[in-house]
Amino acid sequence: MPAYATPEEEWGAFLGGTHPHLQDKSPLRFIPSNPRCKLCSAPFGRPGAFVLRRYGYSPWEKNPRICGRCFKNIGTTAKMCPISEDDPGVNGAEVELTMLFADVRGSSKLARQMPTREFTQLMNRFYSVSKDVLVEADAIIEKFVGDAVVALFLPFMTGPEHARRGVDAAEALLLATGHGDGEPWVPLGAGVHTGTAFVGIVGSKSSSDFTALGDPVNIAAHLASQAAAGEILVTDATAESAGMTHDALERRHVSLKGHPVDALVLPVGHPAEGQPAR
Repeated sequence: MPAYATPEEEWGAFLGGTHPHLQDKSPLRFIPSNPRCKLCSAPFGRPGAFVLRRYGYSPWEKNPRICGRCFKNIGTTAKMCPISEDDPGVNGAEVELTMLFADVRGSSKLARQMPTREFTQLMNRFYSVSKDVLVEADAIIEKFVGDAVVALFLPFMTGPEHARRGVDAAEALLLATGHGDGEPWVPLGAGVHTGTAFVGIVGSKSSSDFTALGDPVNIAAHLASQAAAGEILVTDATAESAGMTHDALERRHVSLKGHPVDALVLPVGHPAEGQPAR
């Protein structure tokens, strides 16, 4: 295994999909099981899971296709890298990724109009459907917050096609909520942006989380807030990385708190000419 100069460098290799751990032929693959961890092949089903779960080889809450042990291992080995006295090190790195925000449009109005129990059931259904779609797309479910879901598409899970996977997942999510085919059961708009952000474990010793930080995160969030129900707003950075053509797509100028952004509008269910096949 190569020696990394800093913890951030090792995290960068892991998140960027080049770390040796991701290419290792783990002996765990010989234990009969389906499903198993996409990264280390740890069995999630019987008989192996009964023993290995005691050692942290259990589905990770951010994406149950991989195990939490993979992240614990990379964090442990990264701490062994040398650090300077002026820089205590970080549990993460700046990497290029694609971020998806999907937001329930008019949720405050829905909450006022619906009985509380029915609104809660609606949101739980939205969270459940979102999780299924995003896990299938190999996304990291960063969080459910209020009326929105936030997902990260990172190279260690998706390979270099993270932008394409993010756009596809946004469309799949809107289709799963009924857009593009009749009346949606929940009104949803989405924003997708590709950029370089800090990704890793942040927080205190007693409370921490795996998340992304930086201006690209804010751009994706604001895009979703500007998308109408049934729309996906995609930045030029994402479109270029995903290999999308622009000619047949509506372009919208969006002002994001003093940070103007040009976005492409993808109406779900009506693929634009020149748009890559799904």
